[in-house]
Amino acid sequence: MNKLKIILPFLFLLLLGVGAATYVIRQRRATILAELTENLSPENESIILPPYSLTIEALRKGEYPGSEITIEETLPPGSNYDRYRTSYQSEGLKIYALLTVPKGTKPETGWPVIVFNHGYIPPAEYRTTERYIAYTDAFSRNEYILFRPDYRGHGSSEGQASGGYGSNAYTIDVLNALASVKKYKDSDPKRIGMWGHSMGGFITLRSMVVNKDIKAGVIWAGVVASHDDLLNNWRRRSPMPTTTPSPTGSSRSWRVSLTETFGNPQANPSFWSSISANAFLSDISGPVQVHHGTADTSVPVEFSEKLKTQLDAVGKEAELFIYPGDDHNLAGNLRIALQRSVEFFDRHVKGKKL
Repeated sequence: MNKLKIILPFLFLLLLGVGAATYVIRQRRATILAELTENLSPENESIILPPYSLTIEALRKGEYPGSEITIEETLPPGSNYDRYRTSYQSEGLKIYALLTVPKGTKPETGWPVIVFNHGYIPPAEYRTTERYIAYTDAFSRNEYILFRPDYRGHGSSEGQASGGYGSNAYTIDVLNALASVKKYKDSDPKRIGMWGHSMGGFITLRSMVVNKDIKAGVIWAGVVASHDDLLNNWRRRSPMPTTTPSPTGSSRSWRVSLTETFGNPQANPSFWSSISANAFLSDISGPVQVHHGTADTSVPVEFSEKLKTQLDAVGKEAELFIYPGDDHNLAGNLRIALQRSVEFFDRHVKGKKL
């Protein structure tokens, strides 16, 4: 009995210590999880957290501070504008971008801006100064600052190329590009438009339902359908990105990953709507102009036609131009399509009356 009286206090203290230690460990785990959650990049968030971070609401809750734009290299100038290879920060990653700045007398409020979202190019083949030369020139020589981000993992840009459709990573890079160019000394932060081709059209549409600073958008041959349509009504004939990195480092189809986790659109329509910009078009930041060729073998022309119908249904200003027999790059109607795009931005970004 005496031995029991001696042992009991020690047992009590031991149990108290174990309980306290367990509490501290749990609290530490919670703190670590909170820190990981706060700083986790979108393409890896599924390692720890459900639900998947592809939702529009996840984008809206994010912070996109961008950074000062760093001039990495001065390039040969254009006809009436200067060209630079630059960089900025997105989620701690150094992302390269093409920057063009008009010559001449800068307006009092600064030059208007076009953020230019390129389509799919194999990331290892991508170069900041290559491709889309005629397209970028059309906007640059018409007195716009043009800012064309590479996206992470493309060319020399840091990070992993995660694909455009199963991750918000590229859209996050564009939203940080938008924030960065707003800070640029020669830009007018209140006059910004966005142009996107193919996958870049998908990114443009997502950006416009998230950020109100984009005054107008122009989309060429855009992947602008809902994720339901992308899953069920899109089988591409040319090589395009179909995979997204998994936590183990291997690549999996975003279609397989999402349907295995959340079911198909018929079984879980609310989830599939939550990740589609098309379900949020009533919040779009400005007018949209859409261009598409009927002979496009990469992206169905029906995607653009349906987007126009959806925008009309929610009372948003939209224009649609269909080019019979033209391809994914509108090569047969390049001049008129660029002219229409510049005039659209002139009206809705510069505020010109044409």
